[in-house]
Amino acid sequence: MHDIALDRIDRKILEHLQAHGRATNLELAEAANLSPAQCLRRHRRLEELGLIHGYAARLNARHIGLGVTAFIHVTMARGHVDELPKFQDLIADMKQILECYSVTGDFDYVLKVVAHDLESLSQFLMHTLMHMPGVSAVRSSVCLNEIKFTTALPLE
Repeated sequence: MHDIALDRIDRKILEHLQAHGRATNLELAEAANLSPAQCLRRHRRLEELGLIHGYAARLNARHIGLGVTAFIHVTMARGHVDELPKFQDLIADMKQILECYSVTGDFDYVLKVVAHDLESLSQFLMHTLMHMPGVSAVRSSVCLNEIKFTTALPLE
């Protein structure tokens, strides 16, 4: 896929949407110094190009009873290449897994997981993740404090 050339106005629109996902077209037009009609056309074009994947509300995990965030490093058993698609399909369906990345280095995958408490995290690790096809080892790091969280991408 080729990089899409963005002009200054496209960047203004995207920056404003990243900070204010619920902005009206009028607010977005004002932020980008465009007429509402021009802004709407550009906004739709950015969506059609796939630059905007969607819009979502960020919930406070602790306030809804998910007090533990952990990063799980998963090592797959060597020689179980056939198990990888099945593992990935199972991971995609687990709601407590917020993110999953295939990575280089000592581990094969890194997962970001939320749980109600340490006991439920332990249950997930020992009775679910460790029993998945092809998994040979897991290591977890429990998050003590969230220092920074953003979904905003740098547009420079």
